[in-house]
Amino acid sequence: MSDAASEFVRLVDIMARLRAPDGCPWDREQTIDTLKKYVLEETYEVLEAIDHHDHQALREELGDFLLQAVFLARLEEEAGHFSIADSIRAIADKLIRRHPHVFGRDAGEAALDTADQVRTRWEEIKSTERGSAKKAQTLLSGLPVALPALLRAQHISARAASVGFDWLRAADVVDKMREEVEEIAEVVEVPEAVSTERLEEEMGDLLFAVANLSRKLGVEPETALRKANDKFTKRFTTMEKRIEARERKMTEMSLDELEAEWQRVKQE
Repeated sequence: MSDAASEFVRLVDIMARLRAPDGCPWDREQTIDTLKKYVLEETYEVLEAIDHHDHQALREELGDFLLQAVFLARLEEEAGHFSIADSIRAIADKLIRRHPHVFGRDAGEAALDTADQVRTRWEEIKSTERGSAKKAQTLLSGLPVALPALLRAQHISARAASVGFDWLRAADVVDKMREEVEEIAEVVEVPEAVSTERLEEEMGDLLFAVANLSRKLGVEPETALRKANDKFTKRFTTMEKRIEARERKMTEMSLDELEAEWQRVKQE
C-alpha cells in the first residue's frame, strides 16, 4: 500500500473513531448541513494558499479540505446512503470515462493534441451522459446555484459556447461590454427615475459580459477578482497607515488629497 493510501485509510479510521458513541461530542453533533460552512471556508483557504503560492499553507489546507470530504462521507455512510469508497470509485470511473483519448487508445480512440480539443471532447461526453440519464437534462442544467455568481456565469457561457453559441473573438465581447456600459451610463444620469430592478438588471448584464470576456481570455474571474481585492486592500492599508503616521484622519482630507496619496502608493 502506498503512503497516500495508508494515510487516507488512517484518516477515514480516525473520523470513524471520532463519530463513535464514545467519540468526540462535537463531531457526533455534526450533520451534512452544519458542515456546509466549513466546506466553504476550507475551499477559500485553499484558494488563498494557491493565490499566494504558499506551498506550506497549501499542504495544510488540502488536509483540512480533504477532512471535510471524509467527514461528509462518514455521515452519509452512517445514514446508509454511500461511503467514501463509493465517492472515490465514482470520480475514478468518471475520469477514465471522460478521458478516452488517454484510457481508450487500445480500443481505437484517437489521442488529442490540444487542451481545446480535450475540452470539446469532455463536453461531448458530458452531453451524452446527460442524454442517457433517467432525468431529462438541458445543456445548462446541473450547474450548482451555490457557485459564486461570476464563476457560474463563466460555466454557463462555456456550455453555450460548446455548441457554437459564442462570440468569435474576445474583441467582440469588449464591444458588448461597451454597449452595456453605455446602457448603465444612461441609467446613472437619472437614477431616481429608474427602478432598483432595472439597475440590477443592467449591472448583471455588464458582469455577465465581463465573465464571458474572462472565459475568452482564459482568465478565471473569481481568481482575478480576489487578486484585485487583495491589491486594493494592500494599497489602501498602506495609504491609511501613512496618513495616520502624519497624525491626520482620512475623513478630514479632501478627495483630491486622498487621490494624490493613492497615486503615490500605486507608483511604488
